Amino acid sequence: MLIWGWRRTVQQLAMLTLVCGYCHNPAAHALRKLVTKFTLFFIPLFPLKTKHILQCTWCGVESEVPQQRLPELLSQAHSPGAGQGAWQPPASATPDQPYPR
Repeated sequence: MLIWGWRRTVQQLAMLTLVCGYCHNPAAHALRKLVTKFTLFFIPLFPLKTKHILQCTWCGVESEVPQQRLPELLSQAHSPGAGQGAWQPPASATPDQPYPR
């Protein structure tokens, strides 16, 4: 009998001060990396899926970060004295329907 499945790990990469595209408040945003790995007998073997999420700490809304924007956000997080930026949510997000997860 084989026991297999998957496990998701979350790693926080940075905290950024941005203006939320959903609630329009300047707030801290957590940039997180989510990795889903295939497991066999509870041992993670290889990654199945990797994505980056940006979550507003004011309203809690999450949005997926496109791979092209990731270096820009990481450099902004690690540069001293960086000002506030603006995060534009995906066009599919509306106030009645939160961002896709």
